[in-house]
Amino acid sequence: MLDVILRAYVATMDFATSPFVLVALAFLGAYLGVKAVERIPFTRRIIERREAQAAERE
Repeated sequence: MLDVILRAYVATMDFATSPFVLVALAFLGAYLGVKAVERIPFTRRIIERREAQAAERE
């Protein structure tokens, strides 16, 4: 069991050192972060308040 875990860890570390994989992970993380902010009601209310304030200033 430990052997399988160590092999998976080493394989993951090999992928993580590739710049292409890191860029892909960064884009994936940014996308998921935006989706998480849209889904969380508290952050959605903050964004709506900021947009309303900006609309009032115009």
